[in-house]
Amino acid sequence: MKKTIFALLTILIVMTSCNKEVDLFLISKNNIGLLTDSTQVKDLKTVFVNDSIVRKIAGDEFLGNVNEIKIFEKGGKPLLELLPKEALDSTTTIGTVKIIDPRFKTKTGISTLSTFSDIKQNHKISSIENTMRNVIIFVDENNTFFTISKEELPEELRYDEAKKIDEINIPDNAKIKYFMVRW
Repeated sequence: MKKTIFALLTILIVMTSCNKEVDLFLISKNNIGLLTDSTQVKDLKTVFVNDSIVRKIAGDEFLGNVNEIKIFEKGGKPLLELLPKEALDSTTTIGTVKIIDPRFKTKTGISTLSTFSDIKQNHKISSIENTMRNVIIFVDENNTFFTISKEELPEELRYDEAKKIDEINIPDNAKIKYFMVRW
């Protein structure tokens, strides 16, 4: 309860102490708009007061499966997908946020409409992981990772999960499939 009140008061203080409004689509290390790394699941209705919140049960809730939470604009346009750190607890905080709407941007302007070149020019890439269908680019400075489909890679790199993929192997014009922020 104290964390919730503190988080809401912090948001209120930030909003009232600054001469400019909070950018509801700005992604930084500890927040995405008004959503912070300390926002609890039970407070999502307050943070997304003008949007629709849909919880998807990922199986039997008694087994402790983590439930996905989707945020939509009132008109139905998807904005974000949230994964709580723990299941079945309204006081848990959000662990991972999948960015869907291209209006959400990092301070450097990276959005779902960006390319690999944009990532390289604006961030220090900490590692690249090769998976079955995608390449995941990790950027530690703001807790983000970007997913690029292997369809964007040269043919010889698409089918071998064991092959090491470096920055030089990814075309500059490779599009971001989606990206996520992990807290």
